[in-house]
Amino acid sequence: MDVVTRGDEDLLLDLLNTAPVVDGERVDELADPEAAARWAVARDGAGTADEVAALRRVRDAVDRAVRDGSGPQALAADVERVVVRPRVRDGAVRWELEAPAGERLAARALLAWVATGERYPGRLRPCANPECRRFLLDRSNANTARWCSMALCGNRFKARRHYQRARVAGQ
Repeated sequence: MDVVTRGDEDLLLDLLNTAPVVDGERVDELADPEAAARWAVARDGAGTADEVAALRRVRDAVDRAVRDGSGPQALAADVERVVVRPRVRDGAVRWELEAPAGERLAARALLAWVATGERYPGRLRPCANPECRRFLLDRSNANTARWCSMALCGNRFKARRHYQRARVAGQ
């Protein structure tokens, strides 16, 4: 039974990364109603205010659960409204998500979080850059990824560390 796709995992990561730190300030990319609606529509959502509220609620609860291990308690109400049912279609059993209108996109992200924890335990994690609030999902065999992106954080962090070592060595 695999109702969660790679696209759902990407949706979860995109959702978690809508609250990054930019120039030292936390930015909520879903705070502006029009921008949030565009974000949701670009990911096959409806872009309604209810949908955006559900996305923000799920994002914030999953963020806390991953960062501080608070667990899924904050998501209990959202989990209870999600149903996955088997259906026979075209001679095969398919699993279909049933969720209230306006909560389907958040439900997909929520299911992706649960599936990711089962499939890749410990691999959904915050970026190692303490000045970043983005997440990464390490799908590599080695499980050694540390950065949300080498361009955003990895190279910058490594360059900063190199500069500090060179400065200390030069003194």
